Amino acid sequence: MNLEWFIACRIARRTPGNRPGVMVRIAVAAVALSMAVMIVALAVIMGFRREITDRVAGFSAHVAVSDRRSDPAVGSCPVRRTDTLESLMRTAGGTERIAPYAVRGGVVKSADAILGLLLKGVDGSYDASFFERYLVEGSFPRVGDSVRTKELLLSREVARRARIAVGDRVELLFLEEDGALRRDRFKVSGIYFTGMDSFDSVLALTDLRNVQRLCGFSPDQVAGYEITLRRPEQAQEYAVRLNDALFCSGAGREYPYLAAADAQRAHAGVFDWLRTHDVNAAVVLAIMTVVALFNMSVALLTLVFERTRMIGLLKTLGMGNGAIRRVFLWRASLTVVRGVAWGNVLGLGICLLQRCFHLIRLDPEGYVLSEMPVAFGFGWWLALNAGVVAVIVALLVVPASLIAHVRPDEAIRYNS
Repeated sequence: MNLEWFIACRIARRTPGNRPGVMVRIAVAAVALSMAVMIVALAVIMGFRREITDRVAGFSAHVAVSDRRSDPAVGSCPVRRTDTLESLMRTAGGTERIAPYAVRGGVVKSADAILGLLLKGVDGSYDASFFERYLVEGSFPRVGDSVRTKELLLSREVARRARIAVGDRVELLFLEEDGALRRDRFKVSGIYFTGMDSFDSVLALTDLRNVQRLCGFSPDQVAGYEITLRRPEQAQEYAVRLNDALFCSGAGREYPYLAAADAQRAHAGVFDWLRTHDVNAAVVLAIMTVVALFNMSVALLTLVFERTRMIGLLKTLGMGNGAIRRVFLWRASLTVVRGVAWGNVLGLGICLLQRCFHLIRLDPEGYVLSEMPVAFGFGWWLALNAGVVAVIVALLVVPASLIAHVRPDEAIRYNS
């Protein structure tokens, strides 16, 4: 057995005559609190990143292809559906689903409110699992059937403000290019709620053919395509490849204004806001590490002063300064590991409570989501634990160097 490790374990053992001092307890508590704060901070940051990325992709897919001149508020520029164009999207690599869509801005009118709305039309190739997961009432509209239906999916926020329920018929108003108002009626088939008010408050879904008719499109014209990838993290690279393919192929001549944009580019404001949280997380990690290091340094110095006579005896027996320093570093490591363990219990416990009971609510206007999200990842959790222990123990070498200044004759005489 390693001698330094053996001595460190002996002086750390709880016995009637050897109980940890107040500073050691404070150091354990400081490391535990710091670790818990870091775990919660990273879990929240990762939770925001995962939830917002997933929900933005659910609303607009990983990559969207559309005419750059389009303005959904007044009408989209049509894109003609061709096998050549759709084949080009698939050959760009990594596609899982390609779904055409059309959008038209309008107003929902009820007896209680008039609200702006973006009506999105989809067909049977659209993946409705995202909205089905967030349905609170009713069902997703029947789209792509042989008979066109005029069913509508609304958000809970719009339904609440306009006092609309599932099964009600609502009137939508659309402004034509000549300034005239066009009216259309839909039946509400379902109500959804994702917690992202910036999207929920404006988006409604219906059959693609309804929006094509409102936009004046022919059956082979759409506003664009939404592309779901097998590997979402490759969305930016896919968009670049597809834009290059559109520019270099014959499709570029037929569709000179057609362009692909990944979700991060299309919703840059949301993802820029997410990136600011990375800076906040780095600041929290740095501050908590400094707090834990300061308390551990004080605890280590206290251990050195309390064990001055032991240091003198070990030096008298021939143990060098380096070996004695390793004894106290092992002792400090045991304290750090103990604090980290308690910090994991506390931090993961808080995350579990939030995930199960949604105790902390958020203002969607400032935080995009309506509740604080948490996400656990074994990779970052393991790296955080290993990094905290390694950094604190490595920096404790500085206060441990005081051992070299302890003279054995004075230490034994002082403590005798």
